[in-house]
Amino acid sequence: MTAPSFVPDTALPEPVLVERAQDGDDSAFEILLRRHQDTVYRITLRILREPGDARDAAQEALITAWRKLPTLREPAGFGAWLRRIAGRRALNVLRARADTDPIDEESAPDLPGREPDAEVLAGDLREALSRALSGLPPSQRTCWVLREMEGWGYEEIAEVVDATPTAVRGRIHRARAHLVKALAPWR
Repeated sequence: MTAPSFVPDTALPEPVLVERAQDGDDSAFEILLRRHQDTVYRITLRILREPGDARDAAQEALITAWRKLPTLREPAGFGAWLRRIAGRRALNVLRARADTDPIDEESAPDLPGREPDAEVLAGDLREALSRALSGLPPSQRTCWVLREMEGWGYEEIAEVVDATPTAVRGRIHRARAHLVKALAPWR
């Protein structure tokens, strides 16, 4: 007699795990979280640019996903659904921050007279990009980050920001124009 084959829960296809989690299997949802938590955090960090806020937003997105999991109609779409929740949560935090925090308009520091090494220059460019992104309105920043850094499609971004794909294209266009102007010294 042969032993029955055993498929570890971690090897189960995502739709099966989602269905199990919807039926109340906490361990199935835990596996889903482990699979997606890094992506959720990366999205919130890229939008918010602050690790503490990003961790909080990611955690809130995961809690929201747990609470709303029974409403998910297409288990195969879990990953995209969770990314949209994370994007919306980060956008809400960014909007709240924009209402309370003044934008830092400090100009970029002058580069030293001697040629810096590539690592220092790359760090300075990343800092300049971060400052330029901070100067964008929350909706433009979110659209740009999701498109250019995460590779999302216009329709998926439109769902997150509650806009049409055409409006998303316009926001990304305006964001690019702002970034080109802000990063002109780096050309």
